[in-house]
Amino acid sequence: MIDMVRLLAVVERDLKKFQRNPVVLGMSIMMPIIYLIFLGNSFQGKLQGIPMVIVDQDTGPYARNLIDNLRAIEAGPETIEIFNMKDQKDAIRSIREGFYKAGLIIPPDFSKRVTLKRRPEVGLFLDNTDNISAETLRIVVKGALNSLDARYVPIRERTDEVHLRGVDLYRKVDYYQSLVPGVVIMAIFMGTLTTGAFNLVMDRFLGIDECYLLTPISKSDIVTGLIISGLFITTVIAVLVLAVSMVITGIPVIAGIKQYVSIIIVIILTTLGLLSLMFVILGRFNHPRVVGILSGFLNVILFFPSGAVYPIESFPQWLKALARVNPEAYAVDALKTILFKGAGLSSIVSDIAFLSAFTLLMMTISIVTFKRTV
Repeated sequence: MIDMVRLLAVVERDLKKFQRNPVVLGMSIMMPIIYLIFLGNSFQGKLQGIPMVIVDQDTGPYARNLIDNLRAIEAGPETIEIFNMKDQKDAIRSIREGFYKAGLIIPPDFSKRVTLKRRPEVGLFLDNTDNISAETLRIVVKGALNSLDARYVPIRERTDEVHLRGVDLYRKVDYYQSLVPGVVIMAIFMGTLTTGAFNLVMDRFLGIDECYLLTPISKSDIVTGLIISGLFITTVIAVLVLAVSMVITGIPVIAGIKQYVSIIIVIILTTLGLLSLMFVILGRFNHPRVVGILSGFLNVILFFPSGAVYPIESFPQWLKALARVNPEAYAVDALKTILFKGAGLSSIVSDIAFLSAFTLLMMTISIVTFKRTV
């Protein structure tokens, strides 16, 4: 039989816990709202502003019509953002370096072949490591080509039909494989969440950290020591997750040592940056319950806007702005470039530069703001 007095006493005690810790109560209310906002915008199906370069070697009437059709898409649905270049090699190199998602090459005899109905064609060079953007661009260009002459609907291949010859610059990357960089970053996030600052929070919760106050250990010694230990554990976890993920998804083993070195550098910088960020955020808390609440919140605002699941080009402007300062977005981009394009450090200089600057900034803030008191 239930004793109502004891039951109400347990209820009162549990409610007082929330009363003493308003942060937990506030986050419990705000987190569902934040989940709704971020998840709703991270999975938008409409792509906008996909950068595409055009090399018009023809300048004839049909070439102009094709470009006008694409400009109409740029001005209307805003699916693409068009840039012009004169040299085909420069355009393809820019695609490989990540400046554009595709390049449309219009050959010199395009308009002439359309007029003479001699099977005209154009070339579309795609960054096919991003399947969603690549297929969207393919459909957009095909639609623009079909609109050149809308008097008939071709049923089979004809000599008077404009053909699109698509060229994939990289090996095929399916959706399963495209998730691997995000899985590695998720492993790093979980590792940094359960080491480093979390250990400090647990020490404070158990009263063990008071031992530090009896020693001459400085703030920088405490912070740096915990970060280094967390770096070792998290790096091992991330490398193991990457290896297992590559086996499961069938990603080919990288041949060059430069690629392996680049991956390790990206993992280390990302781990250091997130460990330092955790110290900045969790450095003043003294209860592990807060860590549990913040973990879901931080995962939403860092992982989903990183481009690990869906292209950043699909985000609204405010979420794109967040992605520009999100360290996980740069880590995901760097890992995709290395794993799927076979590139080295020279192709991810901007990602490395941001991760290095972010790590230095967060480590400085974490040491300055760390409180070496009870």
